[in-house]
Amino acid sequence: MLELDLSAEIQALRHTFGDISEVVDVSYLRDEIARLSEAAGAPDLWDDTENAQKVTSALSHRQSELARITGIGSRLDDLEVLIGLANEMGDEESAQEARTELAALTDVINQLEVQTLLDGEYDERSAIITIRSGAGGDDATDFAEMLMRMYLRWAERHKYPVKVMDTSYAEGAGIKSATFEIDAPYAFGTISVEAGTHRLARISPFGSADKRQTSFAAVEVIPLMEEATEVDIPENDIRVDVFRSSGPGGQSVNTTDSAVRLTHLPSGIVVSMQNEKSQIQNRAAAMRVLQTRLLLLQKEQEAAKKKELAGTITASWGDQMRSYFLYGQQLVKDLRTGHESGNPANVFDGDLDGFISAGIRWRKRKDED
Repeated sequence: MLELDLSAEIQALRHTFGDISEVVDVSYLRDEIARLSEAAGAPDLWDDTENAQKVTSALSHRQSELARITGIGSRLDDLEVLIGLANEMGDEESAQEARTELAALTDVINQLEVQTLLDGEYDERSAIITIRSGAGGDDATDFAEMLMRMYLRWAERHKYPVKVMDTSYAEGAGIKSATFEIDAPYAFGTISVEAGTHRLARISPFGSADKRQTSFAAVEVIPLMEEATEVDIPENDIRVDVFRSSGPGGQSVNTTDSAVRLTHLPSGIVVSMQNEKSQIQNRAAAMRVLQTRLLLLQKEQEAAKKKELAGTITASWGDQMRSYFLYGQQLVKDLRTGHESGNPANVFDGDLDGFISAGIRWRKRKDED
């Protein structure tokens, strides 16, 4: 007779889930949803478009967070019912379904537990990711495009909305750079551990000598911050260039010069946008990203000054944080955490949760040292 006993595993999951629920504070979430729902129902809400978008976005994020928590609780209840039915009916198929659901729930709760470690100032915000190709010619621009697809597939796996803001295509293969936004609760805190220099080693598909080629790409992650609009940038500090939006190979896809490039002359920061429909929209989007970068730069400089005055200057993350080996032993290895995968194809297809979870835990330990 079938006797499926998963009580110890479920009890452990319920204990972890209870701790998570306390940290997330479900009562606070419900109160916030009620408050935001009332604000969203105001008849004059859309008289101020910017504020309306903040309210509706915050409401959507809170509702998603609550739905995720309550959904896990329901799945745990359903799993116990399924186990009871499997034992009562002696049904091996239902037993296997229960084991599969237990494994899936374990993964989900582990990921949620990692999210409770995200308590940084900007961790709960959406993220803006910029990828730039580095040394390595066509291999580097191709690698940059591979990384862009990797992060877009990761977002797709989690059903996170993505908005591509700018793409600069290389003359040969791949991209010179790309900027895109992932709009989800805690997107910045989660994906910011991916920031740094990524290295690819493989037999180059672009050379005739079948030699190993090493190439690099940089990943930058910043939070989407509304308060960045408070950063005042004098007009004389900005150079504005307009140009035609382009597709792969430099093919023109617009008949007007709608793309915008902003250069902040004092800092040298450059921001380009070309995926909006008009020059005005592209300029507004570019300005928002520029203001965010300047606000972060200001905060970094203030923090560095405090550390200098205190006499405790600590090392930054360093440049190279992950290596991807696509020859001989297929391997992806994070140089900070030691986490690795022997299936690079899956990683490039967006299977990043293991690396991200290890990175978040590593960062938390590092901050506590």
